[in-house]
Amino acid sequence: MDADELPLIADSVAFVKGLKKPTVADVLRSAQAQGLVAIQPRCGVGGHEQMRALLLALEEGARPDILSLTIDSYTRLNQFDMALSALCNAPEELNGYPLVTHGWRRGRDLNQAISVPLEVRHGSPLPRRLFETAVASGITSFEGGGISYNLPYCKDVPLVDSLNAYAEIDVRCGELAQAGVVVDRELFGSLTGVLVPPSVSLAISVLEAVMAAHAGVACISIAYPQSGNMVQDVAALRAIRSLAVRYLPPSVDVYPVLHEFMGVFPKSRARAEQLIFAGALTARLGGAAKVVTKTIQEGYGIPDASANIHGMRLARVANAPFIHSIRLDESALDEEQYWIEREVDEIVGPLLEAIDLPLAISSAFEDGSLDVPFSASRHARSSVMPCRDRAGAVRYLDAGGLPFSEDVRRRNRSLLEDRWLTADDHERMQLLMADINYFLEPPGEQEFDFVPAVVESATQGSDPEETYVA
Repeated sequence: MDADELPLIADSVAFVKGLKKPTVADVLRSAQAQGLVAIQPRCGVGGHEQMRALLLALEEGARPDILSLTIDSYTRLNQFDMALSALCNAPEELNGYPLVTHGWRRGRDLNQAISVPLEVRHGSPLPRRLFETAVASGITSFEGGGISYNLPYCKDVPLVDSLNAYAEIDVRCGELAQAGVVVDRELFGSLTGVLVPPSVSLAISVLEAVMAAHAGVACISIAYPQSGNMVQDVAALRAIRSLAVRYLPPSVDVYPVLHEFMGVFPKSRARAEQLIFAGALTARLGGAAKVVTKTIQEGYGIPDASANIHGMRLARVANAPFIHSIRLDESALDEEQYWIEREVDEIVGPLLEAIDLPLAISSAFEDGSLDVPFSASRHARSSVMPCRDRAGAVRYLDAGGLPFSEDVRRRNRSLLEDRWLTADDHERMQLLMADINYFLEPPGEQEFDFVPAVVESATQGSDPEETYVA
């Protein structure tokens, strides 16, 4: 492990430039200019040679625009001794690549082996050492934020600690930009991945983006999770650009990103393929610069390389020229986007007036005026109760302490069926479980499930947002 022997920043900058390949920011800029969607899978295994082989297999099989280096759970929690022990004794049991343990030289080896840029996907609330190793490896995108990689996954990491850690990372990204290498900072709007209301996702991303831009970050991608109602999802993706204009300086490049459905995935191949393609189509119609793909094996566990390749190929169909002619109801989109942006404004407006934004954010989570539904953290109230309306869009059954106007609260109630509003607690729990399992097959359809032949392959890919346990 050579993490303590990190090279000087000038050496890392020279390495990136010497790779003679685009950075993640270059890929996003090109995709946006062409009106296409860059394709990126999730993937990560413990062993170095296995990780290298996985990246090469995915590149050869699907020609992704960006590849992922998904980090293992020990590294995400800074348990480097545990990561080293697992790497020495049973690397196949790691649920991602322990970059800090392998060290930056091996990180560079992975980078040199492929022709596309890498992004680190992790889930760590305190990732300073991971970030420095990623920079030394020549990796040009680093995911996460002080809110979005803390409250959804961690039980008791104080917000002030994670916000400070990411503030330091954002300052370093500003320094790298000044030195000639732009590191994209992808903000994880998927949060818990369970019925996340668009305005909660985007409000938290806006707050993280404002702090990142203030620290000097030059490229920010704001990721939004596919909820399943195409009008709502397309409107949310379009809202990202409008919110960026409103809250961020024009010197910062901002790109919408769609994460394909993060919830309970169907097991039948047909339904899984439909959901994957619907996500990619949503990304294209919403003007996303990138889609992070899913696979037909999500309902069974960690997907293998062949499923990842298939998922990327299926998602790329959304870049076909004929997709350009597909249209949604523009009046419905405009109305949905208006209300999403209004909800975001009502959440973030009071906070952005604060002199000390990180302190205001921490205080807002304490009093419930900021909240994440179904959070694992004791630092969030999780009083917000989301549910689906009759069209499958995610609404607020109970907005908790979010500072919404009566107009916003009235609209959310008006879009819900009477059964939600009149149900007792037991009935609401049943309805909630049905909403969480929204894309599962009806009874009987599971007889035609696709059962993957290989799920324990050495070329598995892992999903940081589904395997992370704090």
